[in-house]
Amino acid sequence: MELNMSINEILKNKSIKVIEVPKWGTFLRKQWENVFANHLSHNEKKEIFMYDDDGFCGYLWHVFSFEKRVCLKEQEAETAFNNERKNSCYIFYQHTDDVFIVEEAANLNANDLLNEFDVYVVDKEFNWTYVKTHETGWCGPYFSYRDTKA
Repeated sequence: MELNMSINEILKNKSIKVIEVPKWGTFLRKQWENVFANHLSHNEKKEIFMYDDDGFCGYLWHVFSFEKRVCLKEQEAETAFNNERKNSCYIFYQHTDDVFIVEEAANLNANDLLNEFDVYVVDKEFNWTYVKTHETGWCGPYFSYRDTKA
């Protein structure tokens, strides 16, 4: 796998259907928050720096790193993601509004995301999520199901 290859190229080379959708990021980040952090109050979300306040650059995945939601971490998260049955899913990012709709995603795995950071993968029904952070190795990656809470 070429290091400079984009996620779009990587997936297309694996015969995974990818549709790029610009400007959906805000919508999907809010949807993700509503599903995976809905058990936290607004103040609790601020306390774990989920929002872009005071230079902490808000990250949704802080719900996992601050242990506010049950999740698998590191190698266990990658294994769970790789083993999860994937049909259609979304790939989106913390700091851009670029979104990829991925169809026929059975072959999508953690290695495809090696060069991606602060990236969220979620099935279209938001039943599970896989998150690879810019701090992978220290924080993350993470994998969680909709129905698990801290």
